[in-house]
Amino acid sequence: MSQAWTYLVLAGLFEIGWPVGLKMAETPGRVALGVLMAVACISLSGWLLWMAQKSIPMGTAYAVWTGIGAAGAFILGILIYGDPPALLRFLAVLLILSGVILLKLSH
Repeated sequence: MSQAWTYLVLAGLFEIGWPVGLKMAETPGRVALGVLMAVACISLSGWLLWMAQKSIPMGTAYAVWTGIGAAGAFILGILIYGDPPALLRFLAVLLILSGVILLKLSH
């Protein structure tokens, strides 16, 4: 995997961190920590996306970035925050991940 794709995967993983940080900020006593986590993750995610886009087309990079973030936030929402694990929700995320995989294969 090229360095640009490594940047992109890392950007997607940090993309998961900012909604988790905002959710954490809803907990009394963890507002500052949650906001700090969200700001740090979105900053790192954006910088890594910028680095990836130097070699990967913008549309592909953005779709992969948001796909990783959406799927990761979905999974953590179920595992940590008790979001409903409905079958249709899993199917929808599977479709997102299929699109991300197809974009990677088409590059």
